[in-house]
Formats: sequence, C-alpha cells, structure tokens
Amino acid sequence: PLRSANKMSRIARRVRQPGVYFVTSQTWQRRTLFSKPEVAQILLEQILDCRERGFYKLHAFVIMPDHVHGLMTPGDSTTIEKAMQMIKGGSAYRVRGQLQGSFPVWQSGFHDRWVRDAAEYVRLKRYIEENPVEARLAEKPGDYVLGSACRQYRLDPSRFDGQDVRG
Repeated sequence: PLRSANKMSRIARRVRQPGVYFVTSQTWQRRTLFSKPEVAQILLEQILDCRERGFYKLHAFVIMPDHVHGLMTPGDSTTIEKAMQMIKGGSAYRVRGQLQGSFPVWQSGFHDRWVRDAAEYVRLKRYIEENPVEARLAEKPGDYVLGSACRQYRLDPSRFDGQDVRG
C-alpha cells in the first residue's frame, strides 16, 4: 500500500524470506559521522549488542565513514526490517546524545539483498571486507578495526559457511 501523498511512497515488503541478507544503510546526506572514533564506537556497540540480544546472527560487517554494510540472518522472531530498526534507532539516539544535537543520523530506509547461494555469500563477504581497502582507509582488510575482517569480534556461522563455491 502507498502512504499519503505528503509522505514518500514506499513499497511494503510482504514476504518474510528466511535466510542471510546483505544490508547497507547510509548516513543522512552521506555525512562522515563515523570517521569520529567515539561515534563509530557507538555504532559498533549497537551492532554487537543487537546481535547478543538475538535480533540477528551476524556474519560480517564494516562501518565506513558514511555508511555501514552487513551480512546477517534475522532471528526467529525478527524481520530484517526490525533488525535494522534496532541498529539505526539505537545508534541514532546515542550519537545525538554524544554530539549533543537533534539532527538526523541515518537516511531513511536501507538497502537489502537476500543472499541466494554460497558463491554470492562469499562475494558479498569479500566486498564487505575489502571496502576499507578500496576506500584507502586500510592497507589490508584485517587492519581495519571497524569491520569483522580484523577478527576481533565474535561472528555467527551462516548456512553458507563451509560450502564449496568453486565452479
């Protein structure tokens, strides 16, 4: 259903597809909020806390200066929309408190893609890990502490881990 004419219209998601999702969300007007270590730490803590609370299984993530990417599987009683709402809403509240402002932190909505097979999962995980290298924020994926490639954070296995993806 479409919303009233004075609000942006959005297509409602009707199917809750179980499985792994690649998600991306951008900051409001692509501001580089997460280049500030104390602000990036808030988002990192929110991502890890929501995972611990069972909103999703976390397979990979990276926090970039103006966006975040993740690979996650929503929990049994959670949708991907609810998982992202918890990350974005909780982090926005704390970021505004840290920076003492009432500005928007996130662009509305987010992009998601249901991961269809192990080859796509591997490709997207590599994309997430390489993102800081491509942006010249690190020489190697493991050097970037705001992403799962640094191996400092506990991640959950996905249904695709361990599958042979050779052609």
